[in-house]
Amino acid sequence: MSISLAMFLVFIALTLAITYWASRRTRTTADFYSAGRSITGFQNGWAVAGDYMSAASFLGIAGLIAFYGYDGFMYSVGWLVAYLTVLLLVAEPLRNTGKFTMADVLAFRLKTPAVRTVAAISTLVVSLFYMIAQMVGAGSLVSLLIPGIGFNAAIVMVGVLMLVYVIFGGMLATTWVQIVKAVLLMAGTILLSVLVMARFGFSFGAFFHAVAGVTGKFCEVGALKDGVCPGGAAPQVRDFTQPGLYYHGKWGPLSLISLGVALIFGTAGLPHILVRFYTVKSAVAARTSVVWAMILIGSFYIMTTFLGFGAATLVGKAHIGLMKDGVLVPNQNLAAPLLAAEVGGPVFLSFVSAIAFATILAVVAGLTIASSSAFAHDIWFSVVKRGEKHDEREQVRVARIAAAVIGVLSIVLAIALRSLNVAFLVGLAFAVAASANVPAILLTLYWRRFNATGMVVGMLVGLVASLVLIVLSPAVMGVDPATAAARHLIQAAPIFPLDNPALVSAPLGFLAAVLASLLTGSPAAEAGYDELNVRATTGVGAV
Repeated sequence: MSISLAMFLVFIALTLAITYWASRRTRTTADFYSAGRSITGFQNGWAVAGDYMSAASFLGIAGLIAFYGYDGFMYSVGWLVAYLTVLLLVAEPLRNTGKFTMADVLAFRLKTPAVRTVAAISTLVVSLFYMIAQMVGAGSLVSLLIPGIGFNAAIVMVGVLMLVYVIFGGMLATTWVQIVKAVLLMAGTILLSVLVMARFGFSFGAFFHAVAGVTGKFCEVGALKDGVCPGGAAPQVRDFTQPGLYYHGKWGPLSLISLGVALIFGTAGLPHILVRFYTVKSAVAARTSVVWAMILIGSFYIMTTFLGFGAATLVGKAHIGLMKDGVLVPNQNLAAPLLAAEVGGPVFLSFVSAIAFATILAVVAGLTIASSSAFAHDIWFSVVKRGEKHDEREQVRVARIAAAVIGVLSIVLAIALRSLNVAFLVGLAFAVAASANVPAILLTLYWRRFNATGMVVGMLVGLVASLVLIVLSPAVMGVDPATAAARHLIQAAPIFPLDNPALVSAPLGFLAAVLASLLTGSPAAEAGYDELNVRATTGVGAV
């Protein structure tokens, strides 16, 4: 048995033991959706960090920094700064006014079935985008490390494990899997960063001097002369198989700003992050968990500098990929594991890859439970059943069935989108969340005149606009002018020029929500604001 397979099996055995323990304590809907609100602020901080530091963070960002330098590092900056939005605007009011899902906050004030239905649909769409990215990372990782297991088989394996955690252990199992994963990820990242700096005598000057030596000028394909950029520097030409990672040229600055809007605001609308605040007993614990999460997440993203630039200098961009039939197939998602092999040998490669595997499993479990809760709690029992009294076992059973369906769908979509960088895919999920969910949440909490019509219209406009613009963008459309090869889902020139749609779709979501509310004033919604504001501020009457 290989070292890699042994470490994978050890982690799987540990998480299955946690799931068995949790399954014996998961009986009611509160147990399944929110771990019975038994998680402390400190524990939830680690779990939030474990949920947030996904395959995009560990695998995708390392590859982006290795290939694109500071352009890639902007993902780290955006995801870290985003938690200020969560801490200052969302965490405490959400905990005080909700119960199990994001839609609970909206429906507390805007008491119409359409509100829950649209919010649940948005939750499912955002979660699927995010989940696909994790699955793609899993396929790249497992197929690299375990001979005989292909990309598709690896995705199926991760999907099955994810469903076991959620279906049997609920939120309690998911929380502790995320805590274990966060501890392993922080330990592995610290060790990997130390080993990288040891190669440069722990000299930051020597390290960044080496980084400067592998960073060439960017230039368009048509500007190359005899294979080099004007001025003689080695070129870094856009890789047209990896859209969204190039912020130079005519649309580069706007693409970068659009990415920043998605990352900074999108976090406050991620369903799998928001539901974590329902697992604690009080608003104080919710704030405490965000502070601990920011400390852990900030430390991790600072260290992505060493992961990405370490891979660029010690492994080399030309060697980051997977050998197939004697040919190197570039794969940015493998930068961190290959760096581990370079600085620590096969054993450390196996350890780091097991951590990445743990990262993927923990995040997809959180996404799955958020999605299944949205369907079972918001659509099935609140809309279809119209809130009538029900057997709690029935609601848990519906949530488990929904989890299975969502898991299968994510597996199929991940196989179809296997060529994309995981950080880029997650960036698109953040754009959808920033455009659809954030306007509804913030206006519900902070604007008296906001009403149900504004919420439904704003969320639908933000959701549809972001999805349509993604389809029309270079993320989906385009042809490689160098080879004319079919490398995009739609072989045609992009209609929308920005790689990330948030700069356009997020303002559209806000504008639609505001205009619809102003045109359809509702005294009931304004009256509901007072009750919401008291509970959000004081916690009086909170579950």
